[in-house]
Amino acid sequence: MDLLMIAVLGVLGIAAASQLSHRIGVAPALILLAAGIGVGFLPFVPAVELEPGVVLEGILPPLLFSTAVSISTINFRREIASVAILAVLLVALSAGAIGFALTLLVPGLSLAWAVAMGAILSPTDAVAISIARRLGVSQRIITVLEGEGLLNDATALVVLSSAVTAATSGNVSVGGVLGGFALAVLVALGVGVVVGETSLHVRSRITDPTVDTVVSFTVPFLAAIPAEHMHGSGLVAAVVAGLITGHRGPRMLPPAHRVAARTNWHTVELTLEGLIFLVMGLEFFGIVEEVDSADLGLWRAVEVAVISGFLTVVIRAIVVAPMLTFLRRRTARRTRLWEENQEAIHQFQDRCSAIMRGKAEMPHVPWDRRRFSRVQGKLKREPSRERMVRRARMLSTRVRRRGADLEYFAAEPLRAREGVIIVWAGMRGAVTLAAAQTLPTTAPHRPFLLLVAMLVAAGSLTIQGLTLSALVRLAKPAMAGRADDEEKAAVVSLLVDAAKDVVVSMEGHDGAQSAEPHPVDAPVPADSGQSALQAPVDGLEQDRAGGVRSGESRETENSEGAENAAVSRFLRRQGTDLVLSTTRVARAWTDPTWRHEDLAMLRDKTLDIIRAQREALLDAGDDGLYSAASLEYALGRLDMQEIMLTSDPH
Repeated sequence: MDLLMIAVLGVLGIAAASQLSHRIGVAPALILLAAGIGVGFLPFVPAVELEPGVVLEGILPPLLFSTAVSISTINFRREIASVAILAVLLVALSAGAIGFALTLLVPGLSLAWAVAMGAILSPTDAVAISIARRLGVSQRIITVLEGEGLLNDATALVVLSSAVTAATSGNVSVGGVLGGFALAVLVALGVGVVVGETSLHVRSRITDPTVDTVVSFTVPFLAAIPAEHMHGSGLVAAVVAGLITGHRGPRMLPPAHRVAARTNWHTVELTLEGLIFLVMGLEFFGIVEEVDSADLGLWRAVEVAVISGFLTVVIRAIVVAPMLTFLRRRTARRTRLWEENQEAIHQFQDRCSAIMRGKAEMPHVPWDRRRFSRVQGKLKREPSRERMVRRARMLSTRVRRRGADLEYFAAEPLRAREGVIIVWAGMRGAVTLAAAQTLPTTAPHRPFLLLVAMLVAAGSLTIQGLTLSALVRLAKPAMAGRADDEEKAAVVSLLVDAAKDVVVSMEGHDGAQSAEPHPVDAPVPADSGQSALQAPVDGLEQDRAGGVRSGESRETENSEGAENAAVSRFLRRQGTDLVLSTTRVARAWTDPTWRHEDLAMLRDKTLDIIRAQREALLDAGDDGLYSAASLEYALGRLDMQEIMLTSDPH
């Protein structure tokens, strides 16, 4: 019962810290860390120790999975170079440099054990992302920090394992470390892809959103556990499964499933992150008490922690500065080549478009009769024209994506101002503490090293976390802003075009013209859309059995004026344009005063258009044509409307 009461109080404390953080402007992690330290020093509270396996195997996989699901995969792809530098190169350099310094600061600590400690202090914590996002810095900074946080844990743990093996057995080489890292990543990639794809196919057949959410809770563990048994990185496997889920989920899972899972995963994130920092604070007293009775003492631990924390920032700055130069020069070189070849690019795109429309002749394939007989079976399965169209579409998409990437880099460049924020936001936290506790009991000065890791993590979170807002005001980096009017108009145009395509397919299917609604109430030109609005309106009028609203009299319901008034609830005229709002249709569907049989035809055709518009948005997202914020907002609107239109009657 005592354990249950502690758990209840802990959860309430996490909720209180989250609520209090909005009032005082301090991250919940810092509040919980301070509260845990204060409670841990109370005389009637026993020393607390958390098994490292609980964090590494039970808490980190779902946290990293949740972050990977929510990250923009197109932005992650664009920042893969900077993420690789920070998650691999920076971690390796930090482990080596800090390890060398620790051999000079801690008597009796061999280089292998020192490098192991350097690996413990190398990975950053996800709390920096929440703090930076709350401050409103640009999405590109957030993407770099998120990508680094997703992958640097695996690098640090591989270096830590290799260093511990070298310290205990002495038979580890650089080639062995690199080979082990490559094996861990490749195994994790394979397992993560298989688990991500399989889980999506299973979840797509589940009809209950609650059951789907329960299944989603198991996915990070289904990826991490097999990967670990196959000598891979369980954390990377969970990340890959999350990336697959986030990228493919909107195409395969119903909106109700995704909305329910997203809400419940946010609750899990809040609880697990809060638990880590609360327990970190509670553990502080026990470690201090143990080190105080040892030979090196507390002050030496504080001295080593200060120097180590300073080195983490300095080494990070040394790596980030040339990284920004490399990214800037790479972007300038690609932009110059793009501009120099504009004419050839346009001609190539026109050629691809002509092939896809069937207006370009197929090139002659110089096969002789003997070779043709060998490949005839393949040609039956995939005709030459179909293969050429598919290849033209793929190449056109690749070129369009390259142009969108260059526009993205030009719109949000990573300058020295942004580099300062990236450097200072590299805080240490839960991974550092959990990794430190994996040190074997045979490690020299183990309690001392644990306290150093604790002080570096706590000091990093406190000093950097509390001063990051002031640094943002001083450095003035690029800040996240609302989508400009030009991008909003482009998204609206994309949705209108998708609706028109559905209208054309409806007309060709049943010979009748159909509605051309728009989920964000964008006008449809009257010369192309007025006739298209007639079919669903007629269907609505024909399906009505004399009733418009349940509270109206029969005389009013049967009159022509009442019919027109009912239809006008879904239409809006703006100059010469007509608008059919799917938002109004969705609200009418959930309004108990409307009869569903009267709205059935309009509702079905509206659902077809919403789903076509979602596909168009997702395709645009894959190409990187619009910002993640604009696409996320538009997709959210479509999801909510589809949820309303697919809900049970009243």
